[in-house]
Amino acid sequence: MPNGGVTLDDVDERLLTLLRDDARQTIAQLAKELGISRGAIYSRLARLEEGKIVAGYTVRLGNAFTASRIRAHMMIKTLPRFHREVEVALAAMPQVQAIHAISGEYDIIAMLEAEDSAQLNELIDEVGLLDGVERTTTSVILATKVER
Repeated sequence: MPNGGVTLDDVDERLLTLLRDDARQTIAQLAKELGISRGAIYSRLARLEEGKIVAGYTVRLGNAFTASRIRAHMMIKTLPRFHREVEVALAAMPQVQAIHAISGEYDIIAMLEAEDSAQLNELIDEVGLLDGVERTTTSVILATKVER
């Protein structure tokens, strides 16, 4: 089973998102943000560590977890004066790992991560329907050769 035998639920996904944003948050802050007890946070973190999903606190995801995900680059062309609104909407989506402003024909590159191709397809549709998105082009990442 991928993910070291660990199944992730929505709370686990949100916890990983919070840790990616700021791995130095206190257990109390994480508990408050997720609406669960501090004890539950400790238990979840221990399970994620034992399952090799959390491999470090920068947060680095384990290879088994990373390999089980599908990632893509989405180039986004925004309508005039909608650039900021699109960035804010993208930032609110937990599956959007990074947002880069770029020059050229497109305005934004968003780094997407999903559990599988069906979830990625839903995410692509969701981004395409955002107010201010004129056009998108998505490339699925087949393999990462170097990542620093």
